[in-house]
Amino acid sequence: MSGHSKWATIRHKKGALDAKRGQIFSKLAKEIIVAAKQGGGDPGMNPRLRTVLLKARSVNMPSDNIDRAIKRGTGELPGVVYEEITYEGFAPGGVAMIVELLTDNKNRTSAEIRNVFTRNGGHLGGGAVKHLFHRRGQFVVGKEKIGEDDLMTLALDAGAEDMTTTDAGYEITCDPAHFEAVQKALDGKNIKPDSGELTFLPLNPVPIADEATARTVLRLFGELEDHDDVQNVYANFDIPEEILAKTAE
Repeated sequence: MSGHSKWATIRHKKGALDAKRGQIFSKLAKEIIVAAKQGGGDPGMNPRLRTVLLKARSVNMPSDNIDRAIKRGTGELPGVVYEEITYEGFAPGGVAMIVELLTDNKNRTSAEIRNVFTRNGGHLGGGAVKHLFHRRGQFVVGKEKIGEDDLMTLALDAGAEDMTTTDAGYEITCDPAHFEAVQKALDGKNIKPDSGELTFLPLNPVPIADEATARTVLRLFGELEDHDDVQNVYANFDIPEEILAKTAE
């Protein structure tokens, strides 16, 4: 599992997810609005909306919030127009980062994101980062929901590339073209994944063994995640679990 996935697991155990649930719902609402605006409000006809709804339900986003966001996207309710932006940059230690945003004010957001990088010892890049990652579908399924062998057979038959066992559960990866097939295979067995999304996975994780550097990288990562306009942050750091545990204390 990538370093930032381990960090996310530690923070989840400490209850950080519950503390940020309102912010998570707000960000998901933006994503639902954009997906519905682009492809319509019917999840059956809109693959992007289906994927977002999977994320929303995995964090128990209320149905009323989801319905309002869809209606804002389709124009049934008044809403804000959001622009999609992706920034690429580097953190200390040579760690590469991809930051995906939805904003109603590109100039403001650009200045704020640049400032977050700068004050944490990083800098925005010029399109030199994405080649360090590959786009993949990723599902995490709790170990209590199905046996490892049965899930592996189900996932591979649906087109998954690999499955590994982690502290968070079974982690399934697939080509984006097979994301929906894997999702449907899980649905067919009434298996609700803990998470399911299209993500960027690092090709060659960058090891960070120095605690001070790790703290700076994670502070930058956390500040970006906490920004209201940031939807997703991907990074290729690989920090040992003992250092991650110290930074989470």
